[in-house]
Amino acid sequence: MEHMEHMEHTEHTEPGERGEHVADTGETEGRRLLRRRLASRFAAFDQQGDGTISREDFSTAAKRLLTEFGVTFRSDRGQALCDGAEAFWQGMDGIADVDGDQKVSHEEFLGGAAKRLHDHPERFAEIARPFLHAALAIASTPAEVERGLLALGLSPVAAALSARTLPTVDSGVVDEQAAVTAFARYFMTEDRA
Repeated sequence: MEHMEHMEHTEHTEPGERGEHVADTGETEGRRLLRRRLASRFAAFDQQGDGTISREDFSTAAKRLLTEFGVTFRSDRGQALCDGAEAFWQGMDGIADVDGDQKVSHEEFLGGAAKRLHDHPERFAEIARPFLHAALAIASTPAEVERGLLALGLSPVAAALSARTLPTVDSGVVDEQAAVTAFARYFMTEDRA
């Protein structure tokens, strides 16, 4: 089982999942499933819920984590998290913002970022690494990661399953490399449940 496979905001259903008739569009069941999963991943990034991914979404995520763990913005850990969020946004924007409006639309995410990053999940891992490194400096144990995921809007079940499956090192903290790899696989591969 991959470490982040349960990290869903909500369960989405597509036509045909409950036995409804689905017109033959030429799209395979696997492609429909991937499209649905990527829509869920898009929603996870869209922290403000406005239908786009923007710098503000990454800033909002950082603020939520800082608030949850009582870390001040001006502290070294607070600055590292905000810098990591900015770096993550810059990487995402550079890959996905086709029209240059400083926002990633759902279509840009599905058509651009997801397709390119799906082929190279290690690229996504490198984009996310500074943010995840800083987040794990604030929330380093599985219990703290679970709190952080809840602060970012995941359901209690998804947060618990995701955090509790992350491997730890001898000291009880989450293994950073494993977390980065799991994060990239969760967001950018299609073999998720």
